[in-house]
Amino acid sequence: MSGRVPMTRQGYEKIKVELDHFENEVMPEIEKRIAEARAEGDLKENAEYHGARESQGLLQAKINLLKDKLKRADIVDTSKLPKDEVVFGCTVVVKDLDFGDKEEFTLVGEGDEDFDAGKINVASPLGQGLVGKKVGQKAEIEVPAGVNRFEILEIRFDEE
Repeated sequence: MSGRVPMTRQGYEKIKVELDHFENEVMPEIEKRIAEARAEGDLKENAEYHGARESQGLLQAKINLLKDKLKRADIVDTSKLPKDEVVFGCTVVVKDLDFGDKEEFTLVGEGDEDFDAGKINVASPLGQGLVGKKVGQKAEIEVPAGVNRFEILEIRFDEE
């Protein structure tokens, strides 16, 4: 992977805590399970051993992904960003021009997205279509399902 990963200081710290948990709590537990299974003898038909080794591999992949994300992190100080346009870290309230309902999105960095909670990746087509817009402006955003049409109603920065 390449490129910078925009994130807030809080997002960075959250990833560090998750990485620490995986490396210092979960991985030693898996290593203990492997050692116990190995002590049982024949490894060829030892399902517990093979299951623990698979868990170890999956966890190591997750650890490597988190380390890469931290290494590429670009901590964004949202206090220095413009307050009158849609930018990383802001919450934007939009009106769906096709259905008439209001929606609220918070633009977050890679790994912090949670569409059900309204947190969208700033690099996603939807995020990129909203970036730079101001209150009152309209955005037409091509997404895999077609075109979303929004009017920007409000831009705010929620303090966590």
